[in-house]
Amino acid sequence: MEGSARLKQLVNDLQEGKKLEEIITQTEQFERLMSYYWCALQEVETKFRVLNNQLSIGGKRNPIESIKTRLKSVKSIEGKLERRQMEMTCEAIEKNLSDVAGIRVICSYVDDIYNLAESFLKQDDITLIKKKDYIAEPKPNGYRSLHLIIEIPVFLEQEKRMVRVEVQMRTIAMESWANLEHNTRYKKDIPEQTLKAVTDMLNECAYMSYQLDLKMQQARDIVQASNAAL
Repeated sequence: MEGSARLKQLVNDLQEGKKLEEIITQTEQFERLMSYYWCALQEVETKFRVLNNQLSIGGKRNPIESIKTRLKSVKSIEGKLERRQMEMTCEAIEKNLSDVAGIRVICSYVDDIYNLAESFLKQDDITLIKKKDYIAEPKPNGYRSLHLIIEIPVFLEQEKRMVRVEVQMRTIAMESWANLEHNTRYKKDIPEQTLKAVTDMLNECAYMSYQLDLKMQQARDIVQASNAAL
């Protein structure tokens, strides 16, 4: 746990009458669980890097521009469980949260996303739990991304654990829009009328960004077809 969050949780637990031994045990269990998620992230990242290398063999380009990984913070995990009216326990985390471990794969083109996802999901140790295609059907605010909730085995010293990881796949343009949208939308004290106007503008920008993706993909296809004809 992060230092301040861990201390706060410790104080709260002591105030609720929990024994120190019980608190220490729960803390160790939580840290062990987070290590499982971290191992799963490393496994998934390695799989994507291997695919990126294989797909570039024979003079082909690398489909992946960058890969980012993250584990949810203690505060974020606690907040999500609280909103669902659940206790902060390892069992609740494993059963109810699918995005504790997250990896974001940034690709050059839209078709790279689908081709890469198909190759990734064909691997026999990957189990697809849920798929949400926000590229084909964007969110109301214009957000686009391919989301996969997968399960992957993590091999430990004396056991094998199945761990869930959320995979987000976007183009460079989608990633840029999402970052700017986050910075803009999460400003505080915005009047409702202004917020609506900004939301409409962001939605329009998302559409323009997607059109740019498609145009760039068309340009690439023309160049590839021209080279193949030589």
